[in-house]
Amino acid sequence: MKNRARVIFMGSGEFGASILKRLAASDFSPMAVFTKSDKPVGRRQILSPSPAKKVAKDSGLKIFEPPSLKNDETEKLIKSLEPDLIIVADYGKIIPKNILEIPKFGALNVHPSLLPRHRGATPIQYTILSGDNETGVTIILMDEQIDHGPIVASEKLKIKSEKLTYTELLKESSALSGDVLLKTLPHWLAGEIKPAPQDETRATFTKILTKEDGKIDWQNPAEKIECQIRAFEDWPGTWSEWKSGDKKLRLKIIKAEILNPKIGCAENKTPGFVFLTEQREMAVNCNPGSLVIRELQSEGKNKTIGKEFLRGYPKIVGAILI
Repeated sequence: MKNRARVIFMGSGEFGASILKRLAASDFSPMAVFTKSDKPVGRRQILSPSPAKKVAKDSGLKIFEPPSLKNDETEKLIKSLEPDLIIVADYGKIIPKNILEIPKFGALNVHPSLLPRHRGATPIQYTILSGDNETGVTIILMDEQIDHGPIVASEKLKIKSEKLTYTELLKESSALSGDVLLKTLPHWLAGEIKPAPQDETRATFTKILTKEDGKIDWQNPAEKIECQIRAFEDWPGTWSEWKSGDKKLRLKIIKAEILNPKIGCAENKTPGFVFLTEQREMAVNCNPGSLVIRELQSEGKNKTIGKEFLRGYPKIVGAILI
């Protein structure tokens, strides 16, 4: 028997888009999708729709892009849709109490971490930054506070590789989240689940990332910097600067590998010092440890492997990145 619940979906980013795609192909296909407005993307700042909007359009779903949920017009719009349930995933907007109280089954948020760990906007990045060997998905009944409501369902995800990147973990978390949501919804709508409060003593928090968060501090341990590079692969990227004469060149570090987690391997132990390994590869001292730079990109250039970069910029060896 087909589900007859009237569902509104609210989401914007890649994680939200993945959840929406699963919902649209299920018995819980939303009657409406709320997402962020189109925004400029890339070097050319081309106006582009959110990933969730693309999925909604491809699925033939009704789309709304209110600039705010905190006004009477949006509240009236949502009330007119008469939703039984709101599902939220990666929306990027605060949903006020008056909106949360409209559907009789409340609003469920799908979050890619084991709440209350990594509350906030960037749980996947912080999972990698923290060196966690386990993560998961949590579905909560939303309240006014961010990622604070009682837990409706959760499932663990073992991190099998220490080299997992943001893109890879996003894919795994999205797949698990879709599975857990579709498994949970029939029981929630049937009134068979009693939400459990979160343990506030275990709460940790993430934040919205800015470009400056990607700047590498070579005073940090090699292991921490290597995690930063994998965590910030999509945004904001990780970068450092090389002062060559009067010019300062920004270098985006795309891939790196720990050469030694405990000691710098160059005669000059200064953090940020660039040296060659025994295999003639580009490496940088950290504090402690050192990293081999496998792939990087300089401003206005295409990305390249470390050895190719050295051919074009041999003078970087012996320099100190800042």
